[in-house]
Amino acid sequence: MAAKPFVFICGTDDFLVNRMGKERYGVLTADVADEFSREVLDGLANNFSDVETAVNRFREALQTISLFGGKRVVWFKDVNFLADSVTGRAEGTLRQVEELQAMLTKVNPEEVAVVITAAPVDRRRTFIKWCETTADYTFIGDDGQAGASMLEQVALDEAAGQGATIAPDALALLLAKIGSNTRLLVEEVHKLSTFVGGSSAKPGSEGGIIEERDVEELTPNFAEGDFFEAADAFGRGDLPRTLAALRRHFFAGGDARPVIIALQNRNRLLIQLRVLLDSGEVRLGARGVDKTGFDRAAAEYAPCFAGSVEKSSFNVFTQNPWYLGKLAGTAKLPSLRRLIDNQQEFIAAFEELIRRPAEQEEVLREMAVRCLT
Repeated sequence: MAAKPFVFICGTDDFLVNRMGKERYGVLTADVADEFSREVLDGLANNFSDVETAVNRFREALQTISLFGGKRVVWFKDVNFLADSVTGRAEGTLRQVEELQAMLTKVNPEEVAVVITAAPVDRRRTFIKWCETTADYTFIGDDGQAGASMLEQVALDEAAGQGATIAPDALALLLAKIGSNTRLLVEEVHKLSTFVGGSSAKPGSEGGIIEERDVEELTPNFAEGDFFEAADAFGRGDLPRTLAALRRHFFAGGDARPVIIALQNRNRLLIQLRVLLDSGEVRLGARGVDKTGFDRAAAEYAPCFAGSVEKSSFNVFTQNPWYLGKLAGTAKLPSLRRLIDNQQEFIAAFEELIRRPAEQEEVLREMAVRCLT
């Protein structure tokens, strides 16, 4: 089978796309001793002028002849003008993409190896479809599924690469704490893998298992910041701990609004979950929310959320079932009426903050007492 004329790697996450592109570029340049035969070009563009400049530089790179007659390797990285954006939809950009395609049709892989990495991309575009059939094509992403599953696989792969494994509960908690930051997720997995390998594995072994307690102790709450503690204590119905967390938050110079937002986000999820539990659509067991029932309910009701797949507290079906079970199981799940009352209290507290901007801690303490006593 003939070699593909060029390598095209795209996806939804620029970090993962560029990382794979760097690996492929490293393989292709392994036998290229002449540093002038290796070239990396930046495809990042904020407007049409940037697109034109990037494409012209790429054209020059393809036309350049190696000084010593060997094979050249060109990496066109960080291409972002193939997305469904203002710049990507511009008429001038579309003409430049046509020129890019014309250039790639003439590439001789025996003379120059080309790697293109692009994120994000609009897969409906003719150019992307052409790359699928013509190039050594790789798409990194969930292909329409919720982004959480992709992040789960990234974490598992990174742990395996470090010689460690992640327990299911630990993985769910890690994603809840990290959020959707892929770079941060990779670094945290490396840190946790080093910890379990150094503390519980024998010298020379492949490492240990990352448990939930390791994530609780070692991973900060990046997704919700310093106000995670107050929201977590409130969710557990622990008034003394909630008041203590608020004291520490404001002592450190924190603001009230992020705390209210965190409380609203959690309460919003619990309202949706409470409805599903009361209707019998899903069940709550020792291992969290029943995944079978949860997936069945998602298939039935997900269209009501306008096809949203991004992780959001407005759509309970974008959340990890284990994480939902953790939220609901920290204490006896309040009734639907109590949860709705809490949401009203959060709104009232926000309005009170406008009237009493110099008394933020007092406003939230009063709100916590009303909700939890």
